[in-house]
Amino acid sequence: MRKINIKKVKEILLNIITLGGYKRRKRPSRFENYIKDLRELTLNYQTHELQKEHKNPLNKFGKKCFSQTDEDGITIEILKRLGCLEKGSFAEFGPGDGMENNTLILKSLGWKGFWVGGENLIISSKTNEKFSFMKEFVTIENIIELALKGKKNIKCNDLDVISFDLDGNDLYLVNELLKNDFKPKLFIVEYNAKFPPPIKWTITYNEKHIWDGSDYYGASLASFNELFERNDYKLVCCNSHTGSNAFFVKKDFEKLFEDVPKGINDIYVAPRYFLHNIYGSNSFSHPQSVKTINKLFE
Repeated sequence: MRKINIKKVKEILLNIITLGGYKRRKRPSRFENYIKDLRELTLNYQTHELQKEHKNPLNKFGKKCFSQTDEDGITIEILKRLGCLEKGSFAEFGPGDGMENNTLILKSLGWKGFWVGGENLIISSKTNEKFSFMKEFVTIENIIELALKGKKNIKCNDLDVISFDLDGNDLYLVNELLKNDFKPKLFIVEYNAKFPPPIKWTITYNEKHIWDGSDYYGASLASFNELFERNDYKLVCCNSHTGSNAFFVKKDFEKLFEDVPKGINDIYVAPRYFLHNIYGSNSFSHPQSVKTINKLFE
């Protein structure tokens, strides 16, 4: 009979409890595959329960296709209501390595668009009239130039969707786009869910900022909401699985979302990062940063 490695079993079970990952060998054992399946079932069940409990009916449409968690389903439902699901153009700032983001679902629908980010893509892509990727570190100084170049590459006059996930200066960069009349039908932004409404908080702008995995990143939902309201946008959803992405639509389409709660507190979703262990950590939240606390005293 094969001897059981008790230490390894404890390690794997601990990761189940925290819904975290574990380092995979090149050839996972059958037991590890069972554990992986169990974790996926648990995550799916949790997502379903969170969607049912939320006051916002849009959350019930949440579904993962290419997004980190349930953002894709929310995006599709919003675009259905806007009447532009089958054809459109997008931009994503911070698409990662190209394997998991908010606009891959739009690419699969036949949309054209462009990505801008500092990571190398691990997928094969060529710049043409349907798609463009620019490897650049995005700052206030270059974002408008990059956005204009992206639109030119895909021969697009107006963008229908812009998604932001740069883990840092997002609020300042989104503001720069809005000031320069980049106003799509739908804006998707990552917010720092650690700070619930009505807290307004954002990192200090630093063009060299690189996220260190802590809670020092981005801006609170209330800060984003204030910015978007000034520019005639309405908050319609936050994804219920992790509480990390917020969806804003132009107020021109407000009547299409009359079933959405009016108050920000009924739309806000608290952080549940532990439900999707994408960052390679078993912690239940992003570790607290001294810089985050210092920011509160400025």
